[in-house]
Amino acid sequence: MLPKLSADASPAEVDALMQQAAKASKLLRSLSHETRLLILCLLTEKEMSVSEIEQTVQLPQATVSQQLARLRLDNLVVTRREGRLIYYRIADKDVSTIIESLYDLFCKPVRKA
Repeated sequence: MLPKLSADASPAEVDALMQQAAKASKLLRSLSHETRLLILCLLTEKEMSVSEIEQTVQLPQATVSQQLARLRLDNLVVTRREGRLIYYRIADKDVSTIIESLYDLFCKPVRKA
């Protein structure tokens, strides 16, 4: 159940909700690009290297790198280096929960089992 803000809410409660709304808005802006969403949906399946992502989405390396940089800047993905390869995964459980819901709705029906 969603919390209700009463008419007699304190300024601190309203401020806290506004801060949370700002965080949600920032996340939704980050998710509002098709390529970024596609990359995040792929990362729900497994950790992937840049080259694996490129091959799957069939986009130029520069495009994939640009979107991965934005996802890193927005703290939606984290990296792990193994030799010369860099692997990406979703940064935290909150982001993962949202992306998994989107994956179930939009990606899963068209991905091979």
